[in-house]
Amino acid sequence: MYRIKLALLFSFLIGILYSNKVAGQIIPLSENTEVSIITCGTGSEIYSLFGHTAIRIKDIENHIDEVYNYGTFDFSTPNFYLKFVKGDLQYLETSCAFEEFFQEYLYEKRSVAEQVLNISRNQKQALFDYLNASLQSEERFYTYKFIDKNCTTMVINTINKIIGKEVIIKNTKEDRTYRAILFPYFKGHFFEQLGTSIIFGTKVDLKGEELFLPAELQESIKTISYNNKPLCKENRKILEFNKEEIPFSWWNNYYTFSLLFVLVLIVNKNSIYKAYFIALGILGLFFLFAGFYSLHKELPNNYNILLFNPILFLGVYFQIKNNRKGILYISILSILCLLTYVIVLLDKPYLGLVLPLIITSLFGLVKLVLKNKN
Repeated sequence: MYRIKLALLFSFLIGILYSNKVAGQIIPLSENTEVSIITCGTGSEIYSLFGHTAIRIKDIENHIDEVYNYGTFDFSTPNFYLKFVKGDLQYLETSCAFEEFFQEYLYEKRSVAEQVLNISRNQKQALFDYLNASLQSEERFYTYKFIDKNCTTMVINTINKIIGKEVIIKNTKEDRTYRAILFPYFKGHFFEQLGTSIIFGTKVDLKGEELFLPAELQESIKTISYNNKPLCKENRKILEFNKEEIPFSWWNNYYTFSLLFVLVLIVNKNSIYKAYFIALGILGLFFLFAGFYSLHKELPNNYNILLFNPILFLGVYFQIKNNRKGILYISILSILCLLTYVIVLLDKPYLGLVLPLIITSLFGLVKLVLKNKN
């Protein structure tokens, strides 16, 4: 969620020098120190679709204005993508001068708001000391989890730890699932929306009772009380941009995706269907592998293999061997899986996204049944 632009390299270097100076000292904060939770708006890049959360500590008397965040990772990490899929990729806490932080989001034209927390001077000092101490230790690293451990949940856990109890929680009843909460964030990013929909398993179908997104945290803080006072002392808008319309993509959209399968239905060749079923089977094997291999709790128990069904490999094998009885049985079983899949997806937000796949699969399987039923 957080990266450094080359255009800001100079200010970044200055920020690093300043941050090291702050982190290397124990500085008594003044009475007028402010601690804020920073919420950054969404962006157009995949890493910024959900926004960002950070902590700001500002002490004018001590010339401190520092932002601490947990959204940094290193692309040069060995086996980066395998680690990300497995769920043991290490993210880390970093800090920078607020001016550097501000310039980056100004450059990206992303909104920034802050909520000043109504906590005691001792708690501000404890938070400041804790953040700087963890920057210099192995505690700055954490294993990223999409819902359970990210830049937002780490900020929540840190603030709650300093306060001494779970003050920041989701205090409103949530009827939506995690899947339904996430789905709108991918508007204008069709393949990203489709990909996350089909790779996630049953965990994201649970009620979204935990805070894990920046905007949700921002709204919750407005309603939370602490020591009979609002936890949020003041809401401020630091940067504000109108949400820009996402440019239309000729390939990353539902219509182009659907057209591909319309062409498959029109051409209606056995060789194309064999390739299609093999592709579905490969994805199904990947989902099975990811469910067993990955430590991400969002990936296991993935019912999408009812569509991306590995038994389709067996169906293609029987076609090559001209085993009509085998083709018939596998096709009927696959159709039953598809019908079950549709029933499962009736209350899911992405049924429309996979409908072209469902229709194409059903057409091809029914065709095989009719051809081999005798």
